Amino acid sequence: MNASELMTTPAITISADAAIDEAVRLMIDRRLSGLPVVDEAGRLVGVLTEGDLLRRVEFGTEKKRPRWLELLLGPGPSAIDYVQAHGRRISEIMTDHPIGVYEHAQVAEIVDLMEKKHVKRLPVLRDDKVVGVVSRADVIRGLAQQRIVTAPKTDAEIRDRILAELRAQKWAPVGLIGVGVDHGEVTLSGAILDEREREALRVVVENTPGVTKLHDHLAWVGPEGLYVEPPTDRP
Repeated sequence: MNASELMTTPAITISADAAIDEAVRLMIDRRLSGLPVVDEAGRLVGVLTEGDLLRRVEFGTEKKRPRWLELLLGPGPSAIDYVQAHGRRISEIMTDHPIGVYEHAQVAEIVDLMEKKHVKRLPVLRDDKVVGVVSRADVIRGLAQQRIVTAPKTDAEIRDRILAELRAQKWAPVGLIGVGVDHGEVTLSGAILDEREREALRVVVENTPGVTKLHDHLAWVGPEGLYVEPPTDRP
């Protein structure tokens, strides 16, 4: 899936020249944690987040640097702090150099960027103009939809999906286990060489759409010989 399939559109944006009070009302009314900031042509020029609004004179939360640090750093940082705490326009307090993704960006790229930059939402761009916003919630909804769309319809398809996932894993003892599926109920039989494989096999089965129950008949072949685990069923 790509950004155009995940994003919320139309994007709720705000002008760089808008007043901060307008942004606050918009964020509260729409329950947003951030807003893309655009110029007159709709191009992305910044992002306003909840963090940008925390250090405000109205709250008494403006930054107060130690005197020795002000002497060391000079007046520049303190001047920036003053603007952040007292500015009345979005352009004065927004985060410059915003991070966005183009509409063809794949979901893996989006998630990587969210994790690396510690952001909850990303503007989606087309020709450098904001056309939508993709959030963590959008990614999760996309995942849920993907699982529904691609859910296997028959027992044979469920079995094929499980075996394909196992063959892709280096730890999976594919040649030692059997996988049976009957009306969505999966039975695992055969042997495992490490008890930790049992848990991983359970996750593979339970993550497969269409599975309704797991019957674990796996035997553990440990260092001291064969140990047969009592059969267990997992709904």
